[in-house]
Amino acid sequence: MPVANDLGVTSAALVRLRGPACGQPARPSPPTWQHGRVTAATHSPLFPRVPDTADAVLEGLDPEQREVATSLHGPVCVLAGAGTGKTRAITHRIAYGARAGILQPSSVLAVTFTNRAAGEMRGRLRQLGAQGVQARTFHSAALRQLQYFWPKAIGGSLPRLVDRKIQLVADAAAACRLRLDRGELRDATAEIEWSKVTQTVPADYALAAARAGREAPRDPAEIAQLYAAYEDLKRDRAVIDFEDVLLLTVAVLQDRHDIAEQVRAQYQHFVVDEYQDVSPLQQRLLELWLGDRDDLCVVGDASQTIYSFTGATPDHLLDFRTRHPGATVVKLVRDYRSTPQVVHLANGLLSQARGRAADHRLELVSQRDPGPEPVYTEYTDEPAEAEGAARRIRDLLAAGVPAAEIAVLFRTNAQSETYEQALADLGVPYQLRGAERFFDRPEVRKAGVALRGAARFGRNDTLLEDTVDLPSQVRAVLSGEGWTPQPPAGSGAVRERWESLAALVGLAQDFEAARPGATLADLVAELDERASAQHAPTVQGVTLASLHSAKGLEWDVVFLVGVAEGMMPITYARTDEQIEEERRLLYVGVTRARQRLHVSWALSRSPGGRPSRRPSRFLDGLRPGSGTGATRGGGAAGGIERGFGTIGAGAAAVPRRAQRTPARCRVCGRTLTDAGEMKLMRCEGCPSDMDEGVYERLREWRALQARRNGQPAFCVFTDKTLMAIAEAVPDEAGELARIPGVGVRKLNRYGADVLAICAGQLLEDDEEADWRGDDANSSKK
Repeated sequence: MPVANDLGVTSAALVRLRGPACGQPARPSPPTWQHGRVTAATHSPLFPRVPDTADAVLEGLDPEQREVATSLHGPVCVLAGAGTGKTRAITHRIAYGARAGILQPSSVLAVTFTNRAAGEMRGRLRQLGAQGVQARTFHSAALRQLQYFWPKAIGGSLPRLVDRKIQLVADAAAACRLRLDRGELRDATAEIEWSKVTQTVPADYALAAARAGREAPRDPAEIAQLYAAYEDLKRDRAVIDFEDVLLLTVAVLQDRHDIAEQVRAQYQHFVVDEYQDVSPLQQRLLELWLGDRDDLCVVGDASQTIYSFTGATPDHLLDFRTRHPGATVVKLVRDYRSTPQVVHLANGLLSQARGRAADHRLELVSQRDPGPEPVYTEYTDEPAEAEGAARRIRDLLAAGVPAAEIAVLFRTNAQSETYEQALADLGVPYQLRGAERFFDRPEVRKAGVALRGAARFGRNDTLLEDTVDLPSQVRAVLSGEGWTPQPPAGSGAVRERWESLAALVGLAQDFEAARPGATLADLVAELDERASAQHAPTVQGVTLASLHSAKGLEWDVVFLVGVAEGMMPITYARTDEQIEEERRLLYVGVTRARQRLHVSWALSRSPGGRPSRRPSRFLDGLRPGSGTGATRGGGAAGGIERGFGTIGAGAAAVPRRAQRTPARCRVCGRTLTDAGEMKLMRCEGCPSDMDEGVYERLREWRALQARRNGQPAFCVFTDKTLMAIAEAVPDEAGELARIPGVGVRKLNRYGADVLAICAGQLLEDDEEADWRGDDANSSKK
């Protein structure tokens, strides 16, 4: 069926991301559990041997990853922290099912959010011997189906797809007699895209935008008018955009049950990566693909939700267990990417977070050897910050760190130019994220043609007369395309072309090392397969990227620059939800680093400017000399939950570096393992000395707090915590803080009221009273 054919569709509206760069050597991992060494989750050897059997596919997986790989029936939800090997787990899951004969490869559809990520998934599946599995983006899968079924469902041929809608938006603005500058035009285009993925029609835009807290670039009524004109213009010109691809596919599957059944007959098992980023429209499409079946595996991390401005929401991930009560839930928290020092900072960032995503955060546990502490640097101005980073990068290169293993990450693309100049001044090669895909670059296409011609003529090609092995043959051929043993001086287009050709030379060397005796024809075949999968080799050069475009990538050394108030969080982030997304964005940046992390900020924008800036509030309590930040209780530990039961959940599921002192009953001394008993610090059956009056007053106070906050009562304190407080009746903050379930954040917010209740003081319970637990001066009688 043609639905299974591959596509090379790229959406300008989607942010590209990729996994570990191809071409990196395998890195040894420390022993992490009782059965010996576990293969690093985010690195694999170049050109690995295809596993001989289905069981061989499971080799090297840790217990939680193995559970993902072998849970092949029913709904499965994988909550995977940064660096925990989620792509590894799901590709091994698909490969194991296919190799074991449980899954038919052609019936599996794996979807993610970029062509790059889909290409990496196809490349990994190929290395595992699982050819035939369809791995694509939501858009490419939907477009292929739409192209195939359009004549049957609608008649005629599918309207032309426009790659970039901004010119259409500009024409629509002119038709509405709206004058938009370049920035407003870009922002208006984003508003139209958001409206479509949230299934909002023009007439409802103003109300929907207000409810979502969006700040429109112009009056909402004008944006609604522009949106309607844009849709009319598309119809007049018989074109569709990328959002229409999803909307039209949903419409066809909803209206034509025969077509929906044909698609469901083709695809019977679904895997969705980066599930925290799905939009309502993508979720609806997924539901139509599934029908009444539940063979679905979703993977995501609510703490990496950073694309809400595009309509993405983590609610589908967080509500998965509600929609599928019998689902298997696996939590991956073993971090194979970053050192304990980097992981500690990442966990610290999220420990101060608030909101629903924060309530479901995963606390990572590093599996790597210790490394250096993060370096924090303050500069007088932004040019000095860029020059300082460039000097440190030059020193790292001199010490032997590959340029491709270093990244400079910033909040906005506008910050890039300063760092480009600073690196160029020191002769440091760099590459910008966001350029065209590797195999689409003109120099790479020409190099492929030259290599294919040389492979066809073999030794009859005069270029190959003096070559002795595959790498020397590639160097000889590519020398005619502009490759030289030494890189050209300076930066710019010439250097970028050389870097592309050098990446092909490096790939040939790796290919020869992995497969001695390989021919030029073998390499050309490998390049063709990689081009089809968009599985690019590593380009040498320091990476400059925005934090959004860095999602899914990793480097040995990361420079997080511009981490100051006004930039992180960005000035226009005003609501609590927007601030928390900025915190998650910084968390994503921190977790890109494997070994070394440099964090910096500037006190002023330009030399001689007033030093009015301060470091980001997100670093309070985390960087040296910034005091103690308010933190939440611990995040979720790794483990496996089947249906309504739990297996291996809790601290024991992931070995810690230091054993905690076991909790014991304060009455009989027995070791406690139940979470509720640990909160009470006594066995459920041991006698209680709880003060009933204090307990009832605490319950009444909690009910009022919950109403004030608009949340369930247990979000204030659970019943067990209230019982523990009523049993201990603390008279000072230190005693209250030691009660499990309180923690620093709740102590700061509610401590004054709780201690007042324990002391027998009366609190105002009038509905008009100000009951804010974070106000130490709240009035009391």
